[in-house]
Amino acid sequence: MTDMPFSLNFLKKHPGSAVKKYSFRGGIHPDEHKEITEDLPISDKVMDPDGPMVFPMQQHVGAPCSPLVKKGDKVLRDQIIGDTEGLGAPIYSSVSGTVTAVKPMPTPSGRKVMSVVVENDHAYTEIERPYPPVSYKELTKGQILDRIRYAGIVGMGGAGFPTHVKLKPPKDISIDYILINGSECEPYLTSDYRVMIEDPWRVVNGLRIALSLFDSAQGLLCIEDNKMKAAASLMPYIEGDDRIRILILKTKFPQGGEKQLIEAVTGRQVPSGGLPADVGCIVLNIDTSVAISRAVTQGRPLERRIVTLAGDCVRNPGNYRVRIGTPIRELVDKSGGLTKEPAMLICGGPMMGMTMDSLDVPVIKTTSCILIQSRRNTLMPKESACIRCGKCVEVCPMFLQPYKLNELVERRDFEEFIRLHGTDCIECGCCSYICPAKRHLTQSCRVGKQKAAELRRKGGTRQ
Repeated sequence: MTDMPFSLNFLKKHPGSAVKKYSFRGGIHPDEHKEITEDLPISDKVMDPDGPMVFPMQQHVGAPCSPLVKKGDKVLRDQIIGDTEGLGAPIYSSVSGTVTAVKPMPTPSGRKVMSVVVENDHAYTEIERPYPPVSYKELTKGQILDRIRYAGIVGMGGAGFPTHVKLKPPKDISIDYILINGSECEPYLTSDYRVMIEDPWRVVNGLRIALSLFDSAQGLLCIEDNKMKAAASLMPYIEGDDRIRILILKTKFPQGGEKQLIEAVTGRQVPSGGLPADVGCIVLNIDTSVAISRAVTQGRPLERRIVTLAGDCVRNPGNYRVRIGTPIRELVDKSGGLTKEPAMLICGGPMMGMTMDSLDVPVIKTTSCILIQSRRNTLMPKESACIRCGKCVEVCPMFLQPYKLNELVERRDFEEFIRLHGTDCIECGCCSYICPAKRHLTQSCRVGKQKAAELRRKGGTRQ
């Protein structure tokens, strides 16, 4: 981020914080395009959506929620409208109003999901919440986890794993580090950066709450070196706390990947098929940490998030505070609309985001960015033959051979794809980005992972 008045020297006078630039093997340096929105304060201008609001019952990893309301019911803001007994997190209405439908509706992923549709009455009448405001220090560990589970918090960086499950690992696992992922390495995205600038107390408070669940864990605020203003904003809130440090990371993509972040700052490698907890680590997103703070200290469920709106078609790019359930088209319209015909709609960043067929889908818990690009910025280059240059191997952060995996997918040899650890691909896009032959390596790995999963479900029978 340009014109930065702070540098690594800022941290030298703060004992316990690291001036070393941590990094990992591999990765790339795509154009950031963060200057478009990084200096724009978070806007509340879409916080009164016209509706109807759409609340998919699957906004997380795990079992979908079952609707707890029916057509014609009156609902209040912060009222639970869906829950599951399996792995998952409850869903809340972010507005008060009337349920007009309970039916499958399209989502940013392209799939139709059973959803509760609410007509917003614009009164925002709140339900009486069961958890009153309180200091987390007055609560037991079990009570803290209950509040986090009640709030429906999931990983808001895009993964959507239920946070209360992540914060309660098996008893035989010792957690040494809780990492707050402030990397935000995807181009265009600046929502986490703005949250660190504008709401640093809640970021740190969420980390302190998480640390209170583990007697000996250390808290690491991990921030890339293009976000030194964020480091400066957070620093006053950790002074005197010997359990929390700020670590400065080298700006590189995909620095924000869980496995890459853990390797960069701890030197530990998450095993194939394993989880961060297997190496004594828990990773939380910036907005997730804020949600933990709001849930535990204020009793508020997750019913809003910060979304970056960017792209060369957007009239007023920026970061917007948005109620979950708001139609993305309304977010775009209320921000000022589009300046030209879009050629590509992306939910997330350009490297790892999902393309969308339409803006007529809702903002959900994992919607970090909406990127709307014209044809000029979305030209798909034509593939040519692989020249065996090895660049894809050099940049792969998972130590894979993307060119070889691409060959195996084209030959439909998915058993060999599995043997060469193709299922470990994190679909970061580094290989496709760097390939001089413009091979669609990431897409082929995505197909290979899907086919490998089908093969395993069928008991390993060769297709």
